[in-house]
Amino acid sequence: MRNAKRALRQHAMARRAEAAASNPSAGDALAQHAAHIATPRCVAAYRPIRNEIDPLPLARALVARGASLALPVVDGGAIHFCAWREGEPLRKGKFGIEEPMGPKVSPDLLLVPLLAFTRQGDRLGYGAGHYDCYIASHPDITTIGVAFAAQEVQDLPIEDHDQALSLIVTEKTWIAPREATCG
Repeated sequence: MRNAKRALRQHAMARRAEAAASNPSAGDALAQHAAHIATPRCVAAYRPIRNEIDPLPLARALVARGASLALPVVDGGAIHFCAWREGEPLRKGKFGIEEPMGPKVSPDLLLVPLLAFTRQGDRLGYGAGHYDCYIASHPDITTIGVAFAAQEVQDLPIEDHDQALSLIVTEKTWIAPREATCG
């Protein structure tokens, strides 16, 4: 299973890089999907790296409706989220990712980065399991996979620890594998 996922990750990274190169402003189109999402109390986004689609336009649309914003912090192999407002300073954290220095918060909506996804809500991440562990320990959280449409695949190898997404948004569409999460 690990070898299959490793090979899929390599292929998915190449597809995502092509999608990012051909549509560098695709993240801006994500904001159109905010109408399909119930306004959260706190939305956790992420700072895009390695050709990831930018989730901040969607997060900004939710913040404009009254949500607060948080970003991830990886600490000791686990992920948690800290409050952040645009313009506040960030520090380089694990993996060189910019992290906030605000207080720890518990978001009720999580924008999740990914390498590949299925219409059933399955997600292929980078392999560390940070998001899967967080989602498993917060079963009431709404999770939205944020991706380029080109990252969709027919199926993925799924292990017991892999957590399905509530919703997926791309620059072209939104997909609701579990209808109860749509606003």
